[in-house]
Order: sequence, then C-alpha cells, then structure tokens
Amino acid sequence: MDHSIGLPSLLAISLAVVTPCALAAPGYSDTLIGYRYSDHYSDPGKTKDVAKNILQITHVSSYRLGQNFINLDVFKSDSTDPAKGGGTGATEFYLTYRNQLQYGKVFDKPLAFGPVKDVALTAGFDFNTKNNEFASEKRLLVLGPTLKFALPAGFLDASVLYAREWNHCGLDVCGKPGNHNDLLFDPFFQFNLTWGVPFMAGPLPLKFQGFYTYSSKKGDDYQNRPTAAEQLMRTSLMLDVGQLGWGEKNVLWIGPGYEYWRNKFGNEKGPGTDVDALSINLEWHL
Repeated sequence: MDHSIGLPSLLAISLAVVTPCALAAPGYSDTLIGYRYSDHYSDPGKTKDVAKNILQITHVSSYRLGQNFINLDVFKSDSTDPAKGGGTGATEFYLTYRNQLQYGKVFDKPLAFGPVKDVALTAGFDFNTKNNEFASEKRLLVLGPTLKFALPAGFLDASVLYAREWNHCGLDVCGKPGNHNDLLFDPFFQFNLTWGVPFMAGPLPLKFQGFYTYSSKKGDDYQNRPTAAEQLMRTSLMLDVGQLGWGEKNVLWIGPGYEYWRNKFGNEKGPGTDVDALSINLEWHL
C-alpha cells in the first residue's frame, strides 16, 4: 500500500472542502501563507532536537450558517529526522479542516449566556502523511459543541470534541505478530481552545494567537502499550509590520512563537515525547 500523497492532491482536497461553503454567501474571508522555523522540535524516539522549516497555508471564511477553517502545514526536517532510505530530511503534510454550524446563524438569534455570545456545532478532520520510516498516515474525525466567547476584539472559542483516529506504523516492530501496522484507536475526547486577540502596545499593532488541545488516552498503541493523555499548545505574538511600514493593515505579520507538547502522539514516555520549541513566525495575508 502507498502511504504517501503529494501536495497537489492535498491542495485539491482543501479546495474541494472549502469552496462550496465559502462561496455560499458573502462574509468574512482571510487567506494567508505562513512560515515558521525552529531548531528545537522533537519527535518520539529522537534523542536530538530536530530543525524544521514549516510552510503554512490557511483559509478562514464565514458563510450563511457558520464558518470554515482549513490549514495545511508542510514540514521539512533536517537530517536528524531522515526520510525513508536517508539522503534527506523527512517531509510531512498535515491538513486540518473544521466547520462550525452556529446556532445564531441557523435560528437568526444567538444562543448567548454569561460571557458566551453564541454556541456552535463543530465537525472536521485531520489528515497527515510523512515519508520517514514510521510512515504515519493519520485520519482523525471530530465532532462536538463549541462555546464562542464575547471579547472586545478578536475571538476565543472553547470546544469539547468526540474523536476517532486511524493511523499507520511502518516500523518493522509494528509488523511483528500481535502488533499492528494499521490501527483504529479507541474513541477519545479533545478539549480545544483557539484564540486570536489584537491589541496595541503603545504605537505597536500586535496580536496574540494560538490554540491549546488536550487529548485524552486513546487505548493501546501499535505495540499494545497504553497511550497517555496528550497536550499541545502552539501560540505566537505577532507584529503588524505592514501597518507600521507602509500603512496597510493585516498584510505582513512577523513575531516569535512557542510550541508546548507533552506526550507527543500519545506516547507516555521516552526520548522526544516532550517539546518546548521557540520559533520565528511570518504571515502574508492575501
């Protein structure tokens, strides 16, 4: 079985998912091309940090009944994380899609209470493929409620999602009798926060953005070992360089980022399962 897929195919999937809803009605729309780099990433089994260059393509848009979010990250590792067969660093594609069906848009009146301005039903998927020895091929489906909080500017969403994950392990040990090359993990839940808050620090136009996800245990892994609860936070503090430089808002942003990952991919212990990585981030909004 071929456990790889090219960038053109992933982009085609992205466009097929986004286009019908994004064009259903006029509204908010934002597309960006981003880049981030750190030499302090890590992966399970790695005793040394891995440097990664990451290309990001993101689209967010509203439509008549809610909103869409789609993101494609393309990771290029250094030789510490080699491609299968060696000779170059591994390449990974990670695609995420989320759709929110908002109560206020469906029924023409928000379901607001306390600090919550509306409630939504979130559904979506993650898809990944990587050309290293492990050869992951993640398929994740999620569904659950989202609370949308009222802020003076920006957004804060909190979701509790039911999740199912299918994945692949290409290592020889996973193919041994009693182990698994392909595995459907047990159902688990995710608690997810996403935020984007613009603010001024004197003359500097800034935004603080990111997400935090807690994933509960998902049963046994490919070698019948118990998985662990997983935490991932990726956040950045961005400066609107375009507004400062030539007076055009929300075009070019630059700033530092930080990734916090515990029990990466549900691995309970071992080298490379915890990540603390400072990064440099860039966004160009089209």
